[in-house]
Amino acid sequence: MLRVAPCLTLMSSTSAGVPDRSFHRVTDGSRLLGFVAIDSTVAGRARGGLRIVDDLREDEIRAASRAMTLKYGLLDLPQGGAKAGIIGDGEAPPDEKRRLLLDFARAAAPLLHDRRYIPDADLGTSAHDIRWMMESIGATVRPRDWHTNRSGEHTARSVLATAIALRKRGGGRLSGCRVAIEGFGKVGSALARLLHERGARVVAVSTSRGAVHRPDGLDVVRLVQRAAEIGSRVVEDEPGRIERAALLELPVDVLFPCARFHSTHAGNASRVAAAAICAGANDPVSPEAEVLLVQRGVAYPPDFVSNCGGVLGGTLEFAGVGFEKIGALIEEHVHRVVLDLMARAERHGMPPRALAESDALERHAAVRAGAEHPDIVQRLVSWGIECHRRHWVPEKLVAWLATRYVARRLE
Repeated sequence: MLRVAPCLTLMSSTSAGVPDRSFHRVTDGSRLLGFVAIDSTVAGRARGGLRIVDDLREDEIRAASRAMTLKYGLLDLPQGGAKAGIIGDGEAPPDEKRRLLLDFARAAAPLLHDRRYIPDADLGTSAHDIRWMMESIGATVRPRDWHTNRSGEHTARSVLATAIALRKRGGGRLSGCRVAIEGFGKVGSALARLLHERGARVVAVSTSRGAVHRPDGLDVVRLVQRAAEIGSRVVEDEPGRIERAALLELPVDVLFPCARFHSTHAGNASRVAAAAICAGANDPVSPEAEVLLVQRGVAYPPDFVSNCGGVLGGTLEFAGVGFEKIGALIEEHVHRVVLDLMARAERHGMPPRALAESDALERHAAVRAGAEHPDIVQRLVSWGIECHRRHWVPEKLVAWLATRYVARRLE
């Protein structure tokens, strides 16, 4: 039976001088349940993943909410950036996970009911979890809301495209290169499969329970299958066990951090041996470490560029676009963006992040201004989205229109 938390409260604070930016500590009066960080809004609303992790950090959620703003700006999508987290075990049994979700949702109900914060799947949660949670507190849920669960695979496609672009810039190919993946969850396992299919040699993977390393390459197909069955325990009985942190220092061509916040930091950045880093996680490299890596010549496009596929793919999937078509569009767009960004950074002698953030924030401001003062086209688009959400128009028509609309905005 689900426990009803008593006297649930929501404690919030707003950043001075930034009216949109707010941070909410979600409590039940005696217990801290989690956090909601809203970095920006568009039409009074913000969107971003809701994760469940047992060592949740306030600065992690704040930084991730800013990353969402940057992703939406990069992709020219009219959404405000937000992120939220629940303190708990993301691999808990279903009844325990639902208790965590329900306690949190009841406490955060003022933000959820009026859509000031719109949650999505993240670490430890799925689209089905989010839909159940919103329905459980009586929030309005349309037929097409939270009905798909492929965000990890879409994110993996953009990370893959980033790696292909970086290898191309360096005069190499993805096929035959040695790679290590930190984090073998929804993104990391999907990425491992894609890398294996493209001919890369996956020599190491890690989960919260440890890491495995085999220089001649791992059996990716078997590991992906086992991870789907037993989650983070997939590494426990494997030969070649190493310390989880040691994976970041292996002599590989490309390192893929797909785990947690600031796993690469000032204390270990000098020992990172990879020639390139492609992030599937939000903010896996601390600002201090990023400076050190760039100074050493390590190719590192910002994480909000390499992992933007989850946002782009989710948008297209909502519109009914087919999975393979989504993947092709993600790869084409991110490949082009990364090549352009790294070339401009080299030409101007600037860190890639400085250029990418400037571009994304400028585009986000323009999108927000358009949403606050919509023209006839934007009004029609908004009306069409609501009709689609209610199943009032044919899905094939929406998918056809959405593909062309999104492609045009990305160009």
